[in-house]
Amino acid sequence: MEYIHSKDIFLLMRDTLKLIDRKPMDHGSRVAYYLYKMLECKGGFEKFELADFVFLASLHDIGAYKTDNLKDMLQYEFKETMAHSVYGYLVFKYLSPLSELSQIILYHHMDYSRLEAMGHEYKEVTACLNLAEKIDIYSTILGDKFAVSRLEKHIGTIFSKDSYDLFKQAEEKYDVINKVKSDDYKAELDEITEYMIFTNADKKKSVEMLMYIQGLKEENLVFNAVTCTCIAEILGQKAGLNELEREQLYYATLLHDIGMLAIPNGITNAPRNLTPEEYKKVKMHVLLAEKVLKNRMAEEVMGIVATHHERGDGSGYPRGLKEAQMNRNQWILQLADSVSALLAVKTYRPALSRDELSALLRKEAEQGKYNKMIVNLFLDGQSEIMDYVENRVDKTLVTYRKLNQQYKKVSRNFGEHR
Repeated sequence: MEYIHSKDIFLLMRDTLKLIDRKPMDHGSRVAYYLYKMLECKGGFEKFELADFVFLASLHDIGAYKTDNLKDMLQYEFKETMAHSVYGYLVFKYLSPLSELSQIILYHHMDYSRLEAMGHEYKEVTACLNLAEKIDIYSTILGDKFAVSRLEKHIGTIFSKDSYDLFKQAEEKYDVINKVKSDDYKAELDEITEYMIFTNADKKKSVEMLMYIQGLKEENLVFNAVTCTCIAEILGQKAGLNELEREQLYYATLLHDIGMLAIPNGITNAPRNLTPEEYKKVKMHVLLAEKVLKNRMAEEVMGIVATHHERGDGSGYPRGLKEAQMNRNQWILQLADSVSALLAVKTYRPALSRDELSALLRKEAEQGKYNKMIVNLFLDGQSEIMDYVENRVDKTLVTYRKLNQQYKKVSRNFGEHR
């Protein structure tokens, strides 16, 4: 079954990052359009290749979400360029279906005088991305005062002559700057994304990438997502879900908390119980996740995500559904999400012990909050499940830890490290 189309993978990733901060993604869309039209003028690329470059260029500043200065674009674009370039490169290298293009992100701030001497396969595309980015930044800051000719004096040092000539062609042929100013470019960008082609394996990798992206805001979100996924996986097997149902549950579990990316850290990391107003904001994360997933992810998957905070007695949110209105997949994610949260150390409370967890789940199952069958499956196999989870979490997080270790190592090599 196709849970998501190739184009929607890109849109989902872009809009998920916008939940944290939309500025880098809006900037990325404009840069991607400039790059697309420059490469179209250059010629020699198939539509699907142009679409891949658009995907990459749209997310070229993904590493900025890892830095301490996300709100200050001028800081990470001009003063501390390598930190976000390195992290973005590693995200694409280890997590994305476009790993072969990852060096474009690593070197997209490198002056052409240095880039030219390298054996980098995509150095001409990298040079075009470098110029496209600077044009967007300068034109955004200067408005009508900006003229591309201002950059001509930097040809051969910061920018390549070929990239400069390609932009001039794109400007003359497509009026790209005015199209960006008027937002007319979005229709053309939307058109080329229709040519994105991802295999089912690529799509699965991209959805898993979205789970890891949650760590750009807060690392605990990754650990909790992996824990929840492992618990749901084994509960699905014990509950006798068929292959289709297990796949739906898997995708829903990976994505269920993406709405939390929009919740301020001051609330999610509050060292106390939340105020009623703060809790109201936290509860919005379910509706935010629905909004991002709507018309992109299969309805069955979205339905599981939308109910992960509902409870069988009608006390959950956002719709106050009761057990009979939901299915096994939804019951499983509700329990898996709660268990992973209760086992995690919070700033305002310690993690529950296994005995404390068992007692609480029995009590709440009797109250009708959780489906009794699912709770009994968990309690009957609790030791087995938790041993499995601990083993799988360690293995699943190898890539994430490797990425962060490599970030520190590569950053040191470039002389920048947060």
